[in-house]
Amino acid sequence: MPAATGARPVTSVARVATETTVVFGEALVDDFVSEQLVGGAPFNVARHLAAFMSAQLMITRIGDDHNGAAVRAEFERFAMSAAGLQLDRLEETGRVLVERRPGGQRYVIPPRQAYDFIDAAAALEAMAGVTPAAIYFGTLAQRAPRSRETLQRLLDACSAGNATRATRLLDLNLRDGQTDRGCVSASLKAADIVKLNEEELQALFGWYFEIDPATTLDSDEVRAACRALMDMFALDALIVTLGHRGSVYFGADGALIVNRDNPAPPFVIDTTGAGDAFAAIFLLGRARGWPLAQTLERANEFAGAICAVSGAVPAELGFYDKWVARWQAG
Repeated sequence: MPAATGARPVTSVARVATETTVVFGEALVDDFVSEQLVGGAPFNVARHLAAFMSAQLMITRIGDDHNGAAVRAEFERFAMSAAGLQLDRLEETGRVLVERRPGGQRYVIPPRQAYDFIDAAAALEAMAGVTPAAIYFGTLAQRAPRSRETLQRLLDACSAGNATRATRLLDLNLRDGQTDRGCVSASLKAADIVKLNEEELQALFGWYFEIDPATTLDSDEVRAACRALMDMFALDALIVTLGHRGSVYFGADGALIVNRDNPAPPFVIDTTGAGDAFAAIFLLGRARGWPLAQTLERANEFAGAICAVSGAVPAELGFYDKWVARWQAG
């Protein structure tokens, strides 16, 4: 990798396999005051995929600091290739201040962090030996021009020269003050599949349609608006996660899959990372050829289980063993 990019490998993990899920975006530290946990929606997705031995390439950028060392340690713990991990000697590793509240979390996201400067040349070099089956991206890492332009070049590269175009999954992950309508619209146009939660869906409705925010997803009006949103951006699918109430999948072929009867977690510590867990299992199911309905059911159940651990991924990798055994049996 060219020295000018500031990137360097941190582990000698074997070369990334072909038919890989490329994951682009932020790796950062969630600061809960009482504890600091490595996170970032894309990194959470990549770690889950790695834990299930699904080929992935995480493309991100960190600082040469204490938090960056924590991120590198997670790459090693999950035996992830560091081919896409860039090191920035000027900017700090991403950090989010998280305040836990009864109704959820409050996030404070500082400006100008290492993931705002993901280098295109280094990212393209990391992806050179990979055949992307899918590329996952969000909006937070697009708040700055350099990373946004890098993502566009990766999306172009994932399409050019491939017999089968890589599926583009947009996980919206809207954060107050971190994106704008222009970025969201461009991301929706670039995506094949969009995953978002109810609040994010309401935000899109506020931009593109006139719908009463109190209208439920069960109503004909909202479902028609979801279909209209898909038509507007030529989406193959739209997935709306409903927290403990499950999810709703809209397919361009008219498919409607509602998951409402998922086993509730025995207790909830926090909901951090539940949506990321859902996205990871959705990608895992596609990679392994699971039937769509089964994939969505498993994604919902696994997301619920993540609510029963502290942080976005479990502290013990043994957490994944029961899921591997269950899914191999079924």
